[in-house]
Amino acid sequence: MTATALSNPQQAKMIVTLEDKALAPDIKRVLRMIRGVASVRMARVDDDSRISPALHARIKKAREESAHNETIVCSTPDEMQKYFDSL
Repeated sequence: MTATALSNPQQAKMIVTLEDKALAPDIKRVLRMIRGVASVRMARVDDDSRISPALHARIKKAREESAHNETIVCSTPDEMQKYFDSL
């Protein structure tokens, strides 16, 4: 993930934190199946010095929400697909 300006203002970036990186291939496969997903890449947020302070703050907030169970949790790719289909 980078904090550079997007060439298309309609684009958005999403950060997904996985507890088990073994799930990454399945998550990437499911995300690629969703209409409108332009690309799926892996990056360690802690290692990316190009991330802006504002994005770091949003990541911190997301981690706090996750710690307080204030997030949507999908245990399998099928659960995630069912959630996306319900939107």
